[in-house]
Amino acid sequence: MAKILFVVSGADHWNLADGTAHPTGFWAEEAVAPYRAFTGAGHEVVVATPGGVVPTVDRGSLAPEVNGGQEGADAVAAGLEAFEELRQPIALEDVDPDAYDAVFYPGGHGPMEDLAVDPVSGRLLAHVLASGKPLGVVCHGPAALLAATGPDGKSAFAGYRLTGFTNAEETQAGFADKAKWLLQDRLVALGADFQEGEPWAPFVITDRNLITGQNPSSSAPLAAEMLHRLG
Repeated sequence: MAKILFVVSGADHWNLADGTAHPTGFWAEEAVAPYRAFTGAGHEVVVATPGGVVPTVDRGSLAPEVNGGQEGADAVAAGLEAFEELRQPIALEDVDPDAYDAVFYPGGHGPMEDLAVDPVSGRLLAHVLASGKPLGVVCHGPAALLAATGPDGKSAFAGYRLTGFTNAEETQAGFADKAKWLLQDRLVALGADFQEGEPWAPFVITDRNLITGQNPSSSAPLAAEMLHRLG
């Protein structure tokens, strides 16, 4: 049995370019689908957030229209209810990364607000990347990569092939012209080799021990790849 750390945003809003606070948090499917996959395979999941706050789910991620209908929405809601570890997070500051066999970051706009500038998360990411253990990051979760620097002071993820929520998807979601910055732009700027699949379609990129997914529908195939790595 492996022990897998979920690092989840503690933000309940995302500050937009005009100064308004957009309610957000983590995206339900991106937490539920991997949790089901990992626990279904017999692994243990531990949740950590900045300060140990109980994470907020983005209410928009529970809507039928983003879950393939009411049945899908009900299944995600049931999955959240069963995800008891979300209600008992540990503080990210207290995490020993060597105590875990893999690390996973779900998305939602929350990471754009807190994990993108969190030095504790950044150090954890750089450590896990260097360790060779599976590191899975999906959708807006790669915003956290912006806070990770290597020994040379440059991004720990410079030169890595990866993906994340694209400019095209942010535009179609209606936020591209409202955001202070776009995730794809920032990942390119840090020196990552950003790969882009079709909007909203499952798309997973692996480079060494880094496994990234583009959007919510990529969370299940990303989890499957992590399970494969864990043996």
